[in-house]
Amino acid sequence: MLLGTTRDDAVGECFDKAARLLDLPYPGGPSIQRAAEGGNPKAFKFPRAMLRDDTLDFSYSGLKTAVLYTLRDHPDADRADLAASFQEAAVDLLIAKTERALERTGAERLVIAGGVAANRLLRERAAGLPAELFLPPMKYCVDNAAMIGAAAASRLEHGMVAGGLDTAADPSLVLCADRED
Repeated sequence: MLLGTTRDDAVGECFDKAARLLDLPYPGGPSIQRAAEGGNPKAFKFPRAMLRDDTLDFSYSGLKTAVLYTLRDHPDADRADLAASFQEAAVDLLIAKTERALERTGAERLVIAGGVAANRLLRERAAGLPAELFLPPMKYCVDNAAMIGAAAASRLEHGMVAGGLDTAADPSLVLCADRED
């Protein structure tokens, strides 16, 4: 059952793009986290899009754009403050939407996975949510490239080979033949 999805950029993609704007190395998640150390997370008021709406959907394109405009308008802004403020906004939205999802579903367990699951602030804040929390060891918090490879392997194993290199992206792609989601 899909509870919510991104309307534009995924959070990891937003970290990568914000890091690029801040002249930080790829991948953006670890770079932003390091740059944020010692920074003031309240120095810049970045948006938390869709925070007050009733959906469980996310939107991160406005946050990325806010970093761009802040750098344009304040080129000498402290990078640690920018990184800390960005990270705070990104994690605030994840935590708020996750807490709302837990309330609506009554779920008692929460798994956080993917590259952003390595973020220290996210892990700390998720520990305060009203659910038993499962976090993978850091070595398993990997970029989506590994997940795309696993999905491709599953589809190949189930004889679900489609298209060539010109195949369009499909975020709702079925991973194996005996499942519908």
